[in-house]
Amino acid sequence: MIFKRRNPRPVLTAIGEFFWPRGGWRRAATYVLHRMRRLPDTPERIALGISAGLFVSFLPIFGLHFLSAALVAWAIRGNVLAALLGTFYGNPITFPLMAAGGMELGGWLLGRDVQMSVGGVMAAVGRAGGELTHNLLTVVTGDAAHWGRLAGFYSNVYLPYFIGGLLLGLPFAVAAYFVHLPLVQAYQRSRQKRLEARFKAARERQRQSRPETGEMP
Repeated sequence: MIFKRRNPRPVLTAIGEFFWPRGGWRRAATYVLHRMRRLPDTPERIALGISAGLFVSFLPIFGLHFLSAALVAWAIRGNVLAALLGTFYGNPITFPLMAAGGMELGGWLLGRDVQMSVGGVMAAVGRAGGELTHNLLTVVTGDAAHWGRLAGFYSNVYLPYFIGGLLLGLPFAVAAYFVHLPLVQAYQRSRQKRLEARFKAARERQRQSRPETGEMP
């Protein structure tokens, strides 16, 4: 099939490249930024989309970042594809800082002493996901549902994380807009000049290649 890998990657290789892309994070970041600048849209809409993607990266909505970024970008009239690319600001390198900052800020605002590492937060999220799946399946299995543990997770982990991430994400998103807007504008102007230069050069070559016409003596 077209676009299908001739030699599919093993699962462990795919997981490993998620945490450390082939070529390193610097090359991956350069590629994402390059794709952002080349999007066929106005600089304002592209910058809004990037801001939307960065904003949702601060929120504990695991598995829904792409969808949420697209919805936020649509709501603020930003570029949806730029928003999807903007979510790559939330990666295994930056995520621990986002999670720790969100938990600390949310706990402080709620007046709670949050004593949990990033690893502990992720473990709690995993357990809550398993518990939620179990409770939903009780409709079929007939087992007893345990909502009390989910309530504790929501109160002690998710709510502080969400509030803190929301308040941290807003200023970072605004800053991202004003940082990326002039970069995209400069790139598009430079690209337009290069295209115009190529077009003029092509017309000049075409003009020079035409045979000269004149009257026979």
